[in-house]
Amino acid sequence: MATIDKHAPGSPCWFELSTNNQTAAKTFYSDLFGWTIADSPMGPDAVYTMFQIDGLDVGACCTLQPEQLTHGVPPNWAVYIAVDSADATAEKVTAAGGTVMAPPFDVMDFGRMAVLADRAGAVFCIWQAMTNIGVRVGGVMHTVGWIELSTTNEAGAASFYGDVFGWKVTNGKGAAAGPNDYGHIENSGAMIGGIPPATMRDPNTPPHWMIYVEVADAAAMTEKARSLGATVCMGPMDIGENGTISVLSDPQGAYFALHQSPPAV
Repeated sequence: MATIDKHAPGSPCWFELSTNNQTAAKTFYSDLFGWTIADSPMGPDAVYTMFQIDGLDVGACCTLQPEQLTHGVPPNWAVYIAVDSADATAEKVTAAGGTVMAPPFDVMDFGRMAVLADRAGAVFCIWQAMTNIGVRVGGVMHTVGWIELSTTNEAGAASFYGDVFGWKVTNGKGAAAGPNDYGHIENSGAMIGGIPPATMRDPNTPPHWMIYVEVADAAAMTEKARSLGATVCMGPMDIGENGTISVLSDPQGAYFALHQSPPAV
């Protein structure tokens, strides 16, 4: 078990599902990945759900707020990026041409966060840890191992996130990613995610971030997800030396992906 005590600035640190049926979502993900459930009170008649493996947090789930539903926000998995200062990072987002959707605010004594959008409109969150660092386990099956940005402008995204987090987007071989490359996101020497070429995306889908959950058998897990009510959007698809992936939407419509590593040689 690879426990985590601290997330480096610029690295993904938390994954939060906002949904229109929290009870059903808890059942779906616990049945699919074996995640256990730990609920905490969150105001009147509401709870915040921690998804856990062996008692360690791997993500969370909450109910979409009325104002989100009013604005047509669909069920979604939000990606949080670790930062030293939420306030300073929000200022960087504005300076880089992004949007501050919810200014920095304290979440009790757990941490300080903000909701932001990049130049193309992809929404993400930042987390300045206090008593809660975020995800406590990684690098094992059924944890998020990769994040991916679907965007209409890969070069613009590389520039934006480079200004905000210091990320480098390469072709996976050290050189800057070109317009037809799958861009590999590097944070302080660690590969944390990717940006596919815009030609590979559905032009009717708004720019967005997506999580990849590590699994041992993508085909079997895809069929299991389907049997539990998920919709299979793509795959299982062989991506060569990088393994196998599937893209799905859960029964409430939140998108996520599965990743199976290639066999060890």
